[in-house]
Amino acid sequence: MSDLLWQKPGVTVDAEIQRFLAGDDVLLDREFFLHDIQASTAHAEGLQHIGILSADELAGLKRELAALAEDFSIGRFVLDERYEDGHSAIEARLTERLGDAGRKIHTGRSRNDQILVATRLWLKEKLARTAALCREVAKVALERAVAEQSLPLPGYTHIQRAVVSSAGMWWAGWTEAFIDNAIRAGDTLKLVDANPLGTAAGYGVNLKLDREHTTVALGFERMQISPIYAQLSRGKFEMAALEALGAATLDLRRIAWDLSLFTSAEFGFVALPAQYTTGSSIMPNKRNPDVIELMRATHASVAAARTEIEQLLSLPSGYHRDLQASKGAIFHGFSRGLPALELLPALLANLEWREDRLRAAIDSGMYATDVAVEAAVAGIPFREAYKAAAAAADTAGQGRTPEGSLDARVSPGAAADLRLDTLRRRLVALEG
Repeated sequence: MSDLLWQKPGVTVDAEIQRFLAGDDVLLDREFFLHDIQASTAHAEGLQHIGILSADELAGLKRELAALAEDFSIGRFVLDERYEDGHSAIEARLTERLGDAGRKIHTGRSRNDQILVATRLWLKEKLARTAALCREVAKVALERAVAEQSLPLPGYTHIQRAVVSSAGMWWAGWTEAFIDNAIRAGDTLKLVDANPLGTAAGYGVNLKLDREHTTVALGFERMQISPIYAQLSRGKFEMAALEALGAATLDLRRIAWDLSLFTSAEFGFVALPAQYTTGSSIMPNKRNPDVIELMRATHASVAAARTEIEQLLSLPSGYHRDLQASKGAIFHGFSRGLPALELLPALLANLEWREDRLRAAIDSGMYATDVAVEAAVAGIPFREAYKAAAAAADTAGQGRTPEGSLDARVSPGAAADLRLDTLRRRLVALEG
């Protein structure tokens, strides 16, 4: 390992303690390394603006930072146990190539400042991708709601057959859910779109850093002004990002549950494309819906990551080393959640309804609510109409069809008034 910036003369670093302190920083920082290089480039430009670096020194630093980014991207430079973390690796590389100019890159910064801005840039990318995927899911669901709005589908409450529903209603529900999820991810992106670069360890530095420049150079919407709040926001912003992702994976889990049930032999409502299933290792007669089962499991990782960060935040104000552990949480949460969401649009676009099984599952009792409501419209008090319909549930379907039940469901948002145009307008507004 290279010399530690903070090492004191005459003090020997205990290898076991140092391994504990470093933890998995080097492994995790591989995820954020390019963002750290990007932020270091902007910081170097700011240092040149205030006279810390000469124009030639800046040119050299930018050249070597770009070369380091390329070397890392193609595997020519490996971030490994030779370095304490990603930031130390950047400084070591620049010092090796540029001497004193390389040593100047850390001026006005702390390691906390470095990882804070790198993870902030990373979170912005992940939230933007979350929002885009939610829009994709909403678009697929809306298209299928339009195409299949009159296809009868059994409606369940308490996992019991309840009323006649439709594929259109099922799809419209996911359309609206993922429009809201996209909005939430976008709103969270606006929250975290604040530049912490130049706040050091939470108290600023005795240099007139050009934070306005770095804010623009890094594409942040605004500067995070208070160095103290930069520390207070660490963890809080990460939790917000995981909550935005979690809103989507929570809905993903419920879609996966529906499909787990609907693809079972007992229901048989849905056929999945073959690539979404696997063969049993011991039972030759079956295919397993492993993809949707692992999708169902994804939210647990996102929720766990949020909880991990929340438990870190039982701290007074200021920087504490505990906060470094938030890196692992956001990495694990997003590395599980986003890949699952990536698979969802194609899965929804390609699943097939088995209409014969859908219609066979609609029994006479599922029309009982229609009977009760019709009697109430005719003037019978609803409590009496309800009791009469319950008593005659076995014959409630006589002379009725699923299409007739759906056509009569005229309350706003129900099968006969899905308001898909309203949902489309909301979706188009997001995409525009």
